[in-house]
Amino acid sequence: MAGEREFLEVDVLIIGAGPAGLATAIRLAQLMEQHNSEVDSGLRSGEKFSTENICVLEKGKEIGAHLLSGAVLDPRALRELLPEFEGDFSGKISTCSPVRRDAVYFLTEKDSWKLPVNPPFLNNHGNYIVSLNRLGEWLGQKLEAMGVTIFTGFSGTEMLYEEGRIVGVRTGDKGINRQGEHKSNFQSGYDINAKVTILAEGPRGSLAKQLILEKRLDNGCNPQVYALGIKELWEVPEGSIEPGTVMHTAGWPLNLSQYGGGWLYALPQGIVSIGLVCGLDYTDPVFDPQEAFQLFKTHPLFRKILEQGRLLRYGAKTIPEGGWFALPKLATDGVMLVGDCAGFVNSRRLKGIHLAIKSGMLAAETAFDALRKNDFSEGQLADYAIRVERSWIKEELWPVRNYHQALEKGLFRGSLHVAMQMLSGGRGLHERYSNRPGHERLQKLQNGSNPPKKIRFSPDGKLTFDKQLDVYHSATKHDEDQPSHLIITDTNICSERCTAEYGNPCQYFCPAAVYEIVEEKEGLSKVHLNPSNCVHCKTCDIMDPYQIITWVPPEGGGGPNYQNS
Repeated sequence: MAGEREFLEVDVLIIGAGPAGLATAIRLAQLMEQHNSEVDSGLRSGEKFSTENICVLEKGKEIGAHLLSGAVLDPRALRELLPEFEGDFSGKISTCSPVRRDAVYFLTEKDSWKLPVNPPFLNNHGNYIVSLNRLGEWLGQKLEAMGVTIFTGFSGTEMLYEEGRIVGVRTGDKGINRQGEHKSNFQSGYDINAKVTILAEGPRGSLAKQLILEKRLDNGCNPQVYALGIKELWEVPEGSIEPGTVMHTAGWPLNLSQYGGGWLYALPQGIVSIGLVCGLDYTDPVFDPQEAFQLFKTHPLFRKILEQGRLLRYGAKTIPEGGWFALPKLATDGVMLVGDCAGFVNSRRLKGIHLAIKSGMLAAETAFDALRKNDFSEGQLADYAIRVERSWIKEELWPVRNYHQALEKGLFRGSLHVAMQMLSGGRGLHERYSNRPGHERLQKLQNGSNPPKKIRFSPDGKLTFDKQLDVYHSATKHDEDQPSHLIITDTNICSERCTAEYGNPCQYFCPAAVYEIVEEKEGLSKVHLNPSNCVHCKTCDIMDPYQIITWVPPEGGGGPNYQNS
C-alpha cells in the first residue's frame, strides 16, 4: 500500500557514523567474526552471528560528509581497535601528519607571547593531525569490507518503545513540503527494530535528548555545558608553515572572563585547519562567535600564514565540556550512549576522538555479550558503565572532572583553580564543583534597551568572511521545500520578550545566519528562519535563553558536505 511504513529487523542499530559509531560497529563485527571462527573450529558452542545484522544509520549524504578536517588525534584507542592504523591510514593518507612542533601562545590584539614550556596536557608529541573526514571514510571502508549494513542519507527521528523498552528507531519521512503535504516523491520512513540501539549522534543528539528527558538519565548529574568550535580549512603556499605544527592560543579575541581559545594545525600539502572555541556560557547576549573567529584570523601570528592562501571549507560544531559529573546514565533497557552523545570529552586536553572510539568499543563488547545471552535489559547493558569505570576512560577523565567549572570565573582565577586541581588529582577546593547550563548565564539588557550590534570590522572576502560566504564554503544543501527542522514553540516570545530582554541573541550565536530578525510595523520584530543555511552545530538548541528552540534532523542527506577535505 502507498505510504505504508516498512520495517527492518536487525540485531544492533547504531545511530551516527562518526568515530564513536564507526568504532562501535567495527568492534562488534570483529567480535562476531572471532566468535564465528571459534564456533567453526569447535572451540565455542552456540549460534553464529551475521555482521549484516549490524546496521549503521548516518544522516549525512555519505560517511564523512559531516566530519570536517583538522583535528589532533591521540591514537591510543585507534591502535587498540585497528593496529594497522599506523601504516594503512597514517602511512598512506596525504592529509595526516604526526605532530612535529607544538606551541601555546597568549594573545593580545597585536602581540603574542609563546609559553616557554607547554602545559603537560597540551603536549601533543606522539599524536597525529588528521583529516577527520578522511578518517571517517577509511573506517567506513573497513565496515563495508566486514559486511556491515550501512544506510547513509537517513535520519533517526524518534525512538521506538515496546513496554517501556527501546526497540529501535524510526527514520524520517522524505518528500514532504513546507506545508507538511506529501510531494510526488514522498517516501515513508522506516521502522528499524533492533535488540540493542546505540546512540552515537554527536553532541546534543536529538534522539539522545529525547531519551535522557523521558528516562531521566541525567538525574543527579551536573547539567551538560558546551562550547562552540568554529573552524576553516585553508590551502596555503607550501613552506608557509611546517606540516605537523600544532599551535594553541588563549586570550584575544575572547575577553578574560570567557572560556575558550584558538588553534592552528598544519597538515601536509599546504592544508591548514584554523579555528576558535568559545564556551557557550558567556554573558554578553550580543557576542558573536563567528565574528570573533574572523577577528582571530587577523592577528599577525596567523595573518602571515593565511594571507596568500585560500579558504576551502567552513564548519561549526558544539563540544560537550561538562566532564565526568555531567555524564548521564549510559544505558537503559535496549539502548546505550557513546562518544560526544554521552559527553566523553577531555576538555583540558581538547580531545575527544580517542574517547569516542574507546567508548564505542566498550559498548560493542557489552552489546555482543547481550546478544550471546539474549538479554537486552538495563541490568545486562549496565555492564557498559562498569567497563567504562574500569577502563582508561575513567583514568583520563577523573583528574579533569572539575576542569570546566574551575574556569567559570575567568582565565586568571581559573588558571589558579586548574593548578590546584592538578596538584590534588582533580579535586581542587571541593571534591565536586556544581555548574549550571550555559544559557542561564546570558545577562539581560540594561533597562530593556537593545544595543546595536558591535561591528568591529568589515569582512574583506579574502581573509575574513561574513556568515553567508562562510556557509557557502560549508557546501551546505537542504531541500528548500521541506518543513523547517528548527522548531520554535512560541514565536511571540521571540518578538516580544526576547527582543526586550536579550536583543534576540539567536542572530548572533548562530554561526550560519539561520536566524534573521526582521523589523515590522510599529517597531515590532519578527524572527525569520533560513534553515537551509544550517550547518548542524545545534548551538541554537543549546544557547536559546528560553529553551524554546528545538533542533530536529532535516530530511536525510541534507546539511554540510565536507567530503574530500
